[in-house]
Amino acid sequence: MDWFKSKKKGIEPQEQKDLPNGLWLKCESCGEIVHKKQLERNYFICSKCNFHFRIESMNYIKMLLDDDSFEEFNTNLRNADPLKFKDTKKYTDRIKAAVKATGQNSAIRTGLGKIKAIPVVFCVMDFSFIGGSMGTVVGEKVSRAIDVAIEKHLPLIIISASGGARMMEGALSLMQMAKTSAKLACLANAGLPFISICTHPTTGGVSASYAMLGDLILAEPGALIGFAGPRVIKQTIGQDLPKGFQRSEFLLKHGFIDAIYPRSELKDRLAEILTFFEEPSHDQVQEN
Repeated sequence: MDWFKSKKKGIEPQEQKDLPNGLWLKCESCGEIVHKKQLERNYFICSKCNFHFRIESMNYIKMLLDDDSFEEFNTNLRNADPLKFKDTKKYTDRIKAAVKATGQNSAIRTGLGKIKAIPVVFCVMDFSFIGGSMGTVVGEKVSRAIDVAIEKHLPLIIISASGGARMMEGALSLMQMAKTSAKLACLANAGLPFISICTHPTTGGVSASYAMLGDLILAEPGALIGFAGPRVIKQTIGQDLPKGFQRSEFLLKHGFIDAIYPRSELKDRLAEILTFFEEPSHDQVQEN
């Protein structure tokens, strides 16, 4: 009997097509699925909740500096392994893997560049290189960048993104805090401005040294900025922490940073700040 058999042919299932990897990204804050090209056009900011995606150093160079103005220096500096450190794998193997994955030799790029035709010494950390941790090479590259700023009489900009000092280098990494801080004192004595930009995250030894020593300290929205993490602090003091603790908005409210700018505005704001520092003071005008 075929009374109950359908004479219509069933709908054939369509062949499912896989989307290319990396074409869509999920916002960590609101869960929105965003097309990568659209995200790039919007400075890697979620259009729904304004969440700032973590980006690599080269993205900042393209966003903030004039086209083809960046001249990187000290690219040949590489990390050694003075302690012959090994945890789950050798430190030398971690470095090789980071170099292969990022295409760079350290967790920071340093060089000369221009922001709306204003020359600067520009440094930008890269969290994708062993968590943006500060080892001897990062400290040396920052130190040499400060020397160039003094030599050429240029303002210094450092964009930080770091989990802190690099544990695989022990006390040698901690020494970079004092080293870079001392060099920044020389920059200040030369009367040159240092603009520090904190992104997510800026923590540990980096926040305890050059990241919080700027003449102006700027931050991206929602960035985690602090020394120890909130979980460690909560366990130490045994108390609940205020809402938004260690986020850039909390730090701005309590006077630890000077301003928060979204990436879409950052180049314009930097140009305004640099123009202000370029203008002669009232006393200099009177002397002339």
